[in-house]
Amino acid sequence: MSTAQQMVDYYTQAEIAALEGRHFMFQGRQVMLQDLAQIRAGRKEWERKLNREKIATSGQPGYALTRFE
Repeated sequence: MSTAQQMVDYYTQAEIAALEGRHFMFQGRQVMLQDLAQIRAGRKEWERKLNREKIATSGQPGYALTRFE
């Protein structure tokens, strides 16, 4: 499992814990509901990194080509 996938999973766990009001230690501090916006921003950042990794390993370019005739 890649680091990006691990971080997406970790941020997802933190988000769920915050939404449920559970205690969750994240990067050395306790996560609370008011941290939700930061958690979601971090998760989205790691999801973008994960998508870039998947594109890079798939061997396909990250863009599409169109022919106009």
